[in-house]
Parts: sequence; structure tokens; C-alpha cells
Amino acid sequence: MNESAKEGYVKYTAEHTPAAAVAAGVPGWKELDEGRTGLYDLGLVGALPNGVGFGNTSVRMNNGEFLISGTATGGRRALGPDGYCVVSAFDIEKNRVSSRGPVKASAESMSHGAVYLACPSALSVIHIHSRKIFDAMLRDGYPRTPADAPYGTPEMARAIIACVKEQGRSRGLIVMAGHDEGVIAYGESVKEALDLVLGLCHKYN
Repeated sequence: MNESAKEGYVKYTAEHTPAAAVAAGVPGWKELDEGRTGLYDLGLVGALPNGVGFGNTSVRMNNGEFLISGTATGGRRALGPDGYCVVSAFDIEKNRVSSRGPVKASAESMSHGAVYLACPSALSVIHIHSRKIFDAMLRDGYPRTPADAPYGTPEMARAIIACVKEQGRSRGLIVMAGHDEGVIAYGESVKEALDLVLGLCHKYN
């Protein structure tokens, strides 16, 4: 994992309200949590030796909210309900994210929100890191964000929206050219998003 892939640093203005965990009551959460553990075992989410996390998972809730794995949780193999928070609102232009729960929202929350905003039928977003998959997707011409759009910024969020709309489907893959090793998968279900990631693993490993 390249040191430049520092997913763990929050770049937006975070407005977080400490609250009890609600993940266990969210449809699709258990599948998401189990899937995240599988991604950890594959080395697609985790933490660098310096403790900075990479990769995260989310599932859409009601009223524009979504449940996402928390910041600084990458080093934990299994998260459980306390490893997730609810993103209650986000504003791309103001670069602001509001969340509540036992942990603060992932640094990539804006990117997840951008997918949900661009694709109302998307139910889950998976963000992984892999040098091999990242390089292969760039080589093979997958939809990509610009190399000058850094992660966790309005520029990246707008680029993701453009990629999702260009694909015009409720499922898809995006390689984040400006976020070294970063890849996004999204689908109409947690299983569909996870299957897209596993398909990349089978194709390129």
C-alpha cells in the first residue's frame, strides 16, 4: 500500500454527534459487515503500518441517509455495530458532512454520498484499495475520475457523479485516478457491490 493512499485523513468539515449504534437495525448491515471482514482478509480494506486506514463500506438508509464504516477503523478485522455511523447529510459545494453514531464518518463519506446522489437505485457502495486492480483498471480503460481530483474533496465528489451518470446504470465500477490505489464499486444491493469487487479480484489476481 503506497503511503500516498491515506484514506484516513478527513478533508471535509465534519459535524459529528456522538450517539448510540444503530447499525444492527439497518437492513443489509449484517451482510455489509460480514462482507467488509472478507475484504479485510483479502487486503482490500485495512490499515497502513502507521495506522492510517484505507477502504470503507456503506449501505443506503431512508431519507437520504446512509450507514458507513467509521474513520480510524481500518485496522480492525471485524467492526460490529460500533464500527459504523450514520451520515445524515452532506453538502458537496460546502464540503461538509454531518454524521451521528459511536464513531465519526469515514474520510470517503463524500464519495459514497456522491454515488447515492447520482444513482437513486444504488443501495451499497464499496471502496477498496489494491495496487494490482487499480493499475489494471487504468490500463483497461474503466471509468475513472481525473488524476487531479484528490480524494475527499468536492472535485472528487463531482467527478464521481459524472462517472456514475455517464455509465447510466444502477451498478458500476470507478477507478479513482487521483486517489492512488482507490476503486469504487456500487450496486442495487450489498451483494451486488461485493460481487463486483470479487469479480475484479478474480480477473486481476
